[in-house]
Amino acid sequence: MRLPTALLIAATATLPGCGALSALQGEPDRDLFELRAPAALTCPRSRVGELVIEPPKTRGTLDSNRIMIRPSALQTQYLPDAEWGDTVPAMLQRLLVESLGATGSFDHVGRAPLGLSGDVAMITEIRDFNVALTPEGTLVRLSVDAHLVEEMEARVVARGRFATTVPVKSTRTAHLIPAFDTAARQLIGQMTDWALNATGVNPDHCRRP
Repeated sequence: MRLPTALLIAATATLPGCGALSALQGEPDRDLFELRAPAALTCPRSRVGELVIEPPKTRGTLDSNRIMIRPSALQTQYLPDAEWGDTVPAMLQRLLVESLGATGSFDHVGRAPLGLSGDVAMITEIRDFNVALTPEGTLVRLSVDAHLVEEMEARVVARGRFATTVPVKSTRTAHLIPAFDTAARQLIGQMTDWALNATGVNPDHCRRP
């Protein structure tokens, strides 16, 4: 859906330092932020011993530590006063390792196998990790496609598509970061339940805090 011109102008004007978003001269000081994994689950043992979380793939505009704003489907901008403490793919990988490792279901969950290969690898592609300015308001949108692949046989064990949307009352950084945190915890929670289920653990049997 195409944004009405008046709405796009009004929404974009609310961004702090908007004129500097598209092309910054030099590198101004920016606050650094990190996102949290959901509260840890305690789960039964999986039938998979070692789970490797491969580095997520994404398009070039998201392969960055900048915090993305999408005023329209064809336009990309970034917050001028804040950034992530790591690139978006590295941050997602860390959150997945932390969340799945905390379940106690696997002998090892890591970014790389302990030996030549792990038992199962999670391969992901980030589709959305941004703020969207829409006719319905300002939204944080996260979405990820994922596959679990049995490494020795190169066989796909499971496929999933995960998405979450959290409304935000303004484009101020103080409002956006908590919304990203809520969305990330929801997304990682979805992916953790899916990975557990696909490797033989019923998430309903996990002990939740």
